[in-house]
This record gives sequence, structure tokens and C-alpha cells, in this order.
Amino acid sequence: MIIDRRDLLRCFGGMGASLALAGCLDVQQQGSTNEGQGDNDGSIDDGSGPSGTATAWYSLSETELPAREGVIETFNDQSKHALKEADISDLQKKTTSAIPTGQGPQIFEWAHDWVGDYYQRGFVVDQGEEIGVSLDTFTEAAAQAVQFDGSVVGLPHTAETVTLIYNAEIVDEPPETVEEMVAVMEAHHDPKKNQYGLSYPFDPYFVSAWLQAFGGYYFDASKDDVLGIDNEKTVRGLQFALDNFQPYMPNDPTYEPQAAAFAEGNAAFAINGPWYLTTLNEKGVNYEVTTLPTPTDGTPNPYTGITMWYFTTAMENDDADTTAARTFVEWYVTNEDHILQLAEEQGSIPVLDSLVGSDELPEAVQSFSQTVEQGTPMPTRPKMNKVWPQMETALIEAFNGDASANDALNGAATSVRENWE
Repeated sequence: MIIDRRDLLRCFGGMGASLALAGCLDVQQQGSTNEGQGDNDGSIDDGSGPSGTATAWYSLSETELPAREGVIETFNDQSKHALKEADISDLQKKTTSAIPTGQGPQIFEWAHDWVGDYYQRGFVVDQGEEIGVSLDTFTEAAAQAVQFDGSVVGLPHTAETVTLIYNAEIVDEPPETVEEMVAVMEAHHDPKKNQYGLSYPFDPYFVSAWLQAFGGYYFDASKDDVLGIDNEKTVRGLQFALDNFQPYMPNDPTYEPQAAAFAEGNAAFAINGPWYLTTLNEKGVNYEVTTLPTPTDGTPNPYTGITMWYFTTAMENDDADTTAARTFVEWYVTNEDHILQLAEEQGSIPVLDSLVGSDELPEAVQSFSQTVEQGTPMPTRPKMNKVWPQMETALIEAFNGDASANDALNGAATSVRENWE
């Protein structure tokens, strides 16, 4: 089972109004689908062949949908090709059942952590020779994320991670150290008055920054069977999170109650991702985004994700429909105007190399980008899929006091190794 981490991340957050892209994009008929792509000028290179119709699947919240539908409408209006879209509530279940029977889409969108599993199961295909976009167009981490065993199985468009957000009505300036942050949380934590120091979903993705802060790790991505969740340094990281953050959080460690505390103005700090910003904007929270504070003799090392369009086996036949899918993806991931607007409206973190670190990006996105640079991309090895659910159980046990940090992680490690066998 692959944990639906994205569903947890996005169930509370969302994105704003539809993008107003129509009118700023010109269709340019150019000689080949493999020439002229990635010029970042907003144009759609349709190529000289026949028109095609492709299907795209994704899984978005209700507030994200208008933006995505607007982008696809623009493509359909200004391209000779057509893209049919579907928002799928359980994308893992749907893709793993439909793709093997030939009923799946040409492309679907998800974070990069499915790459290895889907490649080994034959759900995605190499398009490295066919795409007209150089991987050098993207950050090194993004370029690596879309590859497995030398195959290019998709193209990236944004990064994700979690970082520190603070309520500017409560906190005067961002803490540079965890010790400084604890002092502020202590001063503002009063659960009897529904006031908390911190809003922080306590799950494996969100707390990875601390479990990996002192040299610990979940999984060695360079080797297929090296598990690190019972490493003493990983255990130390979990104990650090329990000591410094858990006392100042709402009692329920799951996403919605944690996210609600800050969104309702009832917490000094939140640790969350860019998908959360639209919720805060809608709620009228006066917030600032900053980097994660540093612990003594450690460095925050959060897991990061790359959101990408996957190329499925429906693209094995290089026909007009496959060309339509490639044309859409190449346009989507290289259009600077579109990517900047996503950053402005949604807090999206660009991976297009020409925009990374740009002064044109909102300050909040720049802070998220700095945290991405501190982090480690999630492993794509299929065995990692057995790690997530066991880690989720272990962290909840430790948070609730049902097991020590050491016992929780050692128990999870035992279960993972049994599942691997």
C-alpha cells in the first residue's frame, strides 16, 4: 500500500481563483513537437502532425479545481489538441486498477514518490527520447525526481515541503533557533482558552525535519534495503520533536485539527506547506513564512516532494493522442507566466531553473524555496512505500504516550522488515 500522503496534506488547504491566462498565451504553429518547446514564452507548440485528444487525471481540493480547469480551458482554446481532465478522489486506487487494463489516462499528476513503484509495475513509460524539454531546464532535484533507472517517466512543475509559519499578530519576529521558538510557544500556550503554541500535523512527512536533523534517516535511497527508522539518531530526532513541540500542540495529532488551530488565529506558529497558504488568506490570518529554526548541534532536514506529470503506458503508441499529452505537459511545466501566477496565487514553489530564487517570487515562496534547499527528496524506491504507514502508526503512538520514541520506532522497523520479506 502507498500511503495517500497528498490527501492528508491537501484536505484542509486549497488554491484560489482560476488563473487568468487567456489572452497572454499565443498559439504558434512550429515544425515539430520536439522543437521550440520550453522557450518559456507562453506559446503552445502544436507541431505539424494531426490533432489528438489526451486524458489527464489529478487529485485536487475543491478550491484548487478552478485554477486547474482554467489552465486546461486555455490549452484547449489555444491548441489544435484537446485535453480531457478528471479529478480523481482516490488516485492511487484508480491508476493502479485502470492503467494495467488500458483504461487509464495518458498523464496524471502526483508527487514524485510513486516513480519507482509505478515504473517497476509497468504503469509508466520512458519518454526521454521523445520529450522536447531538456531536464537541465529544471533544478537538479526536480530533474532527478522524474527519472528511474535511466528512464524519464514524467516532467516536474513544482516542489513542496513544510516550513515555519507564524502569526504576525502574536509573534514579533521569527525565531532562529528551536530554543527561541519554545520560549514564544510557552508564553502563548493556554489550552483552556483554546490557545496553542503550535499547529503541527504529527505525521511522517511533516516531522521528518527533526527525525533527520541529527543524522537520522528513514530509508537510504541509494540502497534498496537499508532502513534507518530505528537508528539511534532517528530515535533522538523523534524524542527531540516530542520534547520541544508536542507539549504546545492540540491533543489530536492529525491534520485537520492541527491546521485549524492556526487558521482560526489560535496558535502562535504553524509548520505546514505551501498548499496551506490559500486557507490562511481566506481566513484573513496575518501570517509570515520563514525557514525552520535550528536545533542545538543539528540541522532541520525535511523531506521534500516534486509534483510532476507522469507519462503512463497509454503513451506507448506514439500517436496523435500521445503528442497531445506531451504538448500539454511541456507547455505546462515551462510557461513562466503560468508558473509565476501559480506562485502568486497558490504559494507554489517553482522548479523551473530560470525562476528559482527570482525576486519576482512572493516572499513566502522564497522562504519555502530556502527550506526545500535544506531538505532531502523523498525516496522513490518501491520499498519506501512500506515505510510510510508504519511510521505513521509509530508517530501517533509516541505522540499519544502509548510508546516511547525508541519502542515506537523499533516496533515500526520490525513491521517494515517483515513486510519487505
